[in-house]
Amino acid sequence: MLKLRLSRGGTKKRPVYKVVVADSRFARDGRFIEKVGFFNPLLPKEKKERVGLEAERIKYWLGQGAKPTTRVARILGENELMPMPANGNNPIKAVPKKERNKKEEDNKEAPKADAATKEEAPKADAAPKEEAPKAEAAPAAEAPKEEAPKADAAPKEEAPAEEKK
Repeated sequence: MLKLRLSRGGTKKRPVYKVVVADSRFARDGRFIEKVGFFNPLLPKEKKERVGLEAERIKYWLGQGAKPTTRVARILGENELMPMPANGNNPIKAVPKKERNKKEEDNKEAPKADAATKEEAPKADAAPKEEAPKAEAAPAAEAPKEEAPKADAAPKEEAPAEEKK
């Protein structure tokens, strides 16, 4: 399978990446088919020299079925060569490590609390179900009371209604 991906170059702690088309079985910095751009993450985002892409060749390889990696897809999306991919959701990444450890400890205690809430939840769900039949029964009970003082015709009307149910 063909991939559009980054191949690392540069020195220690000073990376510079080539955007290459390579077979997914080859090593990250190994053999590739064609170099189609570069990416320098050390430069500010505003500078043009940060990213250089050969748009025609990238479009050609995308047409041939090459799939970009997530990072390359973002770079291509920023340069309007393909639609911008959806952002991932990793809310834990923004939390400092000390607070993450505290949350993990809380999560260990939380299953006990979750079990208690799960037991309460069916009771809460069952209560409205029980109240609903009572509510339905209440208007039926009130209806004969209103009709009862009028005449004996009210019980005759109720009997066919019960048979329909």
